[in-house]
Amino acid sequence: MAGGTFVSTGEVKNYGGKVTVFVIMTCMVAATGGLIFGYDIGVSGGVTSMESFLFKFFPSVEQKMKNAHENQYCKFDSQLLTSFTSSLYLAALVASFFASATTRALGRKVSMLIGGLVFLVGAILNGAAMNVEMLIIGRLLLGVGVGFANQSVPVYLSEMAPAKLRGALNMGFQLAITIGILVAQLVNYGTNQIKEGYGWRISLALAAVPAFIMIVGSVFLPDTPNSLIERGHQEKAKTMLQKIRGTDDVNDEFLDLVDASEASKQIQHPWRNILEPKYRPQLIMSIAIPFFQQLTGINVIMFYAPVLFKTIGFGDNASLMSAVITGLVNVGATFVSILSVDKYGRRFLFLQGGAQMLICQILVGVVIGLQFGTTGVGSMSKGYANLVLILICFYVAAFAWSWGPLGWLVPSEIFPLEIRSAGQAINVSVNMLFTFIIGQIFLTLLCHMKFGLFFFFGGFVLIMTLFIYFFLPETKNVPIEEMNGVWKNHWFWGKYIPDEAVIGAHGHSKAKTDA
Repeated sequence: MAGGTFVSTGEVKNYGGKVTVFVIMTCMVAATGGLIFGYDIGVSGGVTSMESFLFKFFPSVEQKMKNAHENQYCKFDSQLLTSFTSSLYLAALVASFFASATTRALGRKVSMLIGGLVFLVGAILNGAAMNVEMLIIGRLLLGVGVGFANQSVPVYLSEMAPAKLRGALNMGFQLAITIGILVAQLVNYGTNQIKEGYGWRISLALAAVPAFIMIVGSVFLPDTPNSLIERGHQEKAKTMLQKIRGTDDVNDEFLDLVDASEASKQIQHPWRNILEPKYRPQLIMSIAIPFFQQLTGINVIMFYAPVLFKTIGFGDNASLMSAVITGLVNVGATFVSILSVDKYGRRFLFLQGGAQMLICQILVGVVIGLQFGTTGVGSMSKGYANLVLILICFYVAAFAWSWGPLGWLVPSEIFPLEIRSAGQAINVSVNMLFTFIIGQIFLTLLCHMKFGLFFFFGGFVLIMTLFIYFFLPETKNVPIEEMNGVWKNHWFWGKYIPDEAVIGAHGHSKAKTDA
């Protein structure tokens, strides 16, 4: 409805235009930024279960593993070992704030390029590591790369995609993460067969490949219309919008983007403004969604899958192959999300996935509890070990079509332009902070909470599913610049959104500011 006024009745604009090959190719290239994050998540758990790697860098853990009577829950408990995995996420947390300023000032693609370059250096250092210090410095550089990628890629995808396909195209990022995880798990399985004991070096050094893909991709990517307008290139922005929408008739959408940019320029301090009441729903979501995403316990499974499968009685190769199986499930289930997110909506996937994860976690906790009890001494029969593997696959599938991709999609699509880079930085930093905390304490928690750890994460899954049910409105098919209307209609958030943030002159969603 060209030029129609957006009123707070739940009606949303349809800007028209078609889904072009150009926009799909652009989004596919940008989404490869997820490969570096995924490869790293997948590679670290496999490497930390390789005896040659542990013997070189963490001999005390290797000694514990060889003790046949050691408590199964505690045999991998080492703060130095978990520092190797989790140091990356601390670096990503800090980097995301620098990435926010870069994304706003220089554009989304420059942030992607910086992320790829720094990650490449980290990969080379890790592959060549001669001591723990070199290993940790490499991990920190990888973290800076991940911070820049996770800040810029979801925002880029949400800005390039047409509203009706924004969910599916944005989920290309999560798909790339899951492919990165799977490739890393396959690499680990292969390099573990190398008898000379240097397989871990190949696993770590191959992180340079996704970094190189991201670097090359970001060089050739166009800037988003939003970013071009934000930096004063209006003519280029209009031409780009016509190209990605496949039509010359983009005036309505273009004026909305310009209006949003004008409002954005009045805000000199996005970090201060994001604390204003009218941005309260977006601020709460940018904190709560990544917080809950990590407290599903998924990264425990993804970081430490081989370690976890070893703990319940799989051998070296079997534990790495089990991790590959969960990786395959992860990729397959992400396709389910891509095909259904713009049809059934975000809320449906969040709620269904939450219920399935909760059931699986309770059952895994019960099986491990019955087999190992509280002492952790003993072994698990092959049948029970396979049952745990099947339950974990169902759990991973539920996460992969719900909280995995939606944890990145929803925060990236709900922010008005004036606070978008600050909001995404909060989203990334909260995600990385809790990834770091859980990565750092998981092996200790497993040692002390034993099978109760799965009930602990299950409790959070229950809380976050209820949170989504009551507090997240449906955002499918809503143009990004019209999102305020959705919050205005919500039973709880409506009181925070002023009327002028929803209804603007000429029918454009012009969020006025008091800055």
